[in-house]
Amino acid sequence: MSFEVLTMGRVGVDVYPHQTGVGLAEVSSFGKYLGGSPTNVAVAAARYGHSASVVTKTGRDPFGDFVRTALDGYGVDTGFVGTSEIAPTPVTFCEIFPPDDFPLYFYRQPKAPDLDIRPDELDLGAIRDARIFWVTGTGLSEEPSRSATLAALAHRATTGTTVFDLDWRPMFWSDPAEARTYYREALAHTTVAVGNRDECEVATGEREPHAAAKALLAAGVDLAVVKQGPKGVLAMDRYGEVAEIPPVPVDVVNGLGAGDAFGGALCHGLLSGWDVRRTVSFANAAGALVAGQLACSDAMPTESEVEEKLREVHSAV
Repeated sequence: MSFEVLTMGRVGVDVYPHQTGVGLAEVSSFGKYLGGSPTNVAVAAARYGHSASVVTKTGRDPFGDFVRTALDGYGVDTGFVGTSEIAPTPVTFCEIFPPDDFPLYFYRQPKAPDLDIRPDELDLGAIRDARIFWVTGTGLSEEPSRSATLAALAHRATTGTTVFDLDWRPMFWSDPAEARTYYREALAHTTVAVGNRDECEVATGEREPHAAAKALLAAGVDLAVVKQGPKGVLAMDRYGEVAEIPPVPVDVVNGLGAGDAFGGALCHGLLSGWDVRRTVSFANAAGALVAGQLACSDAMPTESEVEEKLREVHSAV
């Protein structure tokens, strides 16, 4: 079976506090949710009606069972969700200080199972046949995941749409100075690059949005998307189209899921054949919707919900 969206990388369990504005030491109750950026992108894509799967691994534990059950419930294929013996399924805690402070605490040591994906375990046919293949910078941070990610990209060789979510997490790198080398190698096989200003700086050395977008295009991508937080989103393609999308007003509850919602909606726009402006505007609104809710995977919107949000924004202008 070929998939419309096939993602690869991080998976785990997000544990979000029910109390906001206080540190974890003061929190008394939590909610448990499916987590991991590429996993949530697959969930978001499935919410729009696309066939989706994720290449990842869990530990052999009850949280691994939870991950598979949750993916099944969201309509995401679990055929490429393996099991690693090296460590338990990762758990991530966060603190919630709206509107813009959401500290994360990753429990992924000594190595997360999703970094134990090996090149010889990949279904290269499925990777090549997917209409969109999505990888992240975290997958490049350690072996054997690094080799597996680069092997998948090289085999696909820009067939279809290949998205590289720059996903810079410095705590996952033993030597952050290595990151740019591997990012550049990944970009050579990428058609779409997505990242915020910090992530673009790691990948290209450029932080200013227009300069960063041009550097990503020079690295070989067809479409560069630079997220600027409260300043909105800049998108630039190699054919000269530039779209600067203003932020969507939202009362932020938890901003951690916004990027994943953006990613799933970006996939939907690309699969739908929309132009750059419509695609990025839709993705921006989807991210805002999820930022206004506590959960990430549970909060992924439908197309009608995003379109309604866009109508609200346009009518308020």
